[in-house]
Amino acid sequence: MRVLVVSDIHANYTALKAVLEDAGQVDETWCLGDLVGYGPDPNAVVEEVSDIPNLTCILGNHDVAVIGRMPFESFNGDARRALIYHEKVLSASNMDFMRALSSNAKVCGDATLAHGSPREPLWEYILNSVSARTNFDHFSTPWCFVGHSHIQCLFALNEKNDRVTLEQTQPEKLISLKPRLILNPGSVGQPRDRDPRAAYAIYETEDRTWTPRRVEYNIAEVQQRIRESGLPEKHAVRLSDGW
Repeated sequence: MRVLVVSDIHANYTALKAVLEDAGQVDETWCLGDLVGYGPDPNAVVEEVSDIPNLTCILGNHDVAVIGRMPFESFNGDARRALIYHEKVLSASNMDFMRALSSNAKVCGDATLAHGSPREPLWEYILNSVSARTNFDHFSTPWCFVGHSHIQCLFALNEKNDRVTLEQTQPEKLISLKPRLILNPGSVGQPRDRDPRAAYAIYETEDRTWTPRRVEYNIAEVQQRIRESGLPEKHAVRLSDGW
């Protein structure tokens, strides 16, 4: 089964469309959360995602906030401004779609899906070997797919010596999956690994492979819509910086 794995779309419809086109035909799509936040296109993104066939989708922290299950005060000022805007413009049907989703970690075959981490799905960032090592104790599947950090990477646990290594994965470089791993497909809508291209991954369940991928999209167009919407300039600048 060929699975498209995406995360952290962040209301960037142009990037999402580029990813869906670049990925081509897939059997399933797994979304690791944060459909909204930061970007100018919350309705278009939620509508596009909700129409994807064979979709498994969990909520991220921005999603949970915009549907009223987390206070906006939990976010910094710029992120809060975007959430206030998204709450105002999101349609009732798109809000209902998100309210029907769960923010809990979810097991799909050999993989556990979580937005932040299996230990703390909404808020914890897995950024280094220390946080990754602790989280290996919180899932029992061979591998775990997470988002939240916006960084395309993997963590590998060597069970013989109980050591964890971090690798920033390379686009188009196929990875043969062996227990145990934590993998991040990167961010579709707001990468933070110094590569501004939209990030995602293809997971082959039978071959047990993971292929990180990147695709270019019209960043300037999205930046213009951010500015026209009155959203923070920081969110526009980040798109071209990839940071």
